[in-house]
Amino acid sequence: RILATHGQGNMASKPEEKKRRPFKRFFYRGYEVHQLVDLSNTELVNLMHSRARRRFRRQGIDKKLLKKLIAAKKRAAPGTKPEIIKTHLRNMIVVPPMVGSMVGVYNGKGYILVEVKPDMVGHYLGEFALTYKPVRHGRPGVAGASMAQRFIP
Repeated sequence: RILATHGQGNMASKPEEKKRRPFKRFFYRGYEVHQLVDLSNTELVNLMHSRARRRFRRQGIDKKLLKKLIAAKKRAAPGTKPEIIKTHLRNMIVVPPMVGSMVGVYNGKGYILVEVKPDMVGHYLGEFALTYKPVRHGRPGVAGASMAQRFIP
C-alpha cells in the first residue's frame, strides 16, 4: 500500500506546479548576463580567465566596435535581430554588452556571421569563425585516377 500511494500520487497537479521557462538561464561564474552588464569593468575583468585579464590590462577593449554593436542593438526593432557589423578583430573578447549582436567576423576570405550568445562571454570572436574548411574524408585516391593507382590497405 505504501508503495502504491507513494508512486502514483496526484498526477494531475504535477504539470500545473511545474513552470516552463522559455529559455535556459545562462550563468557566467555565478552571474546572469543582465547582472554582468551592470558590473564595472574592473569587476568584470576580475571574473575573466587569466589570458583575458592580461589582455584587458594591457590593451583594453576596442571601444569603437563595442559602440557600433550597442548602437545597432538600439536601432533594431523589438523582436528583430540587429544589423550585421563587420570586423577583422578576431582577437576581440566577447563581453556582456555584445550579447545579442550580429557580427561578421573576417576569416581571411570572407565574413562569417556570428550571433553572439550568452555562453560566448569570455571567448574570442575568432573561435566562432573558422579560417579553414574542415576536411571531408571520402574514398581513397584522386578523382579520375585509374583503379590501379589507388592504395587500399
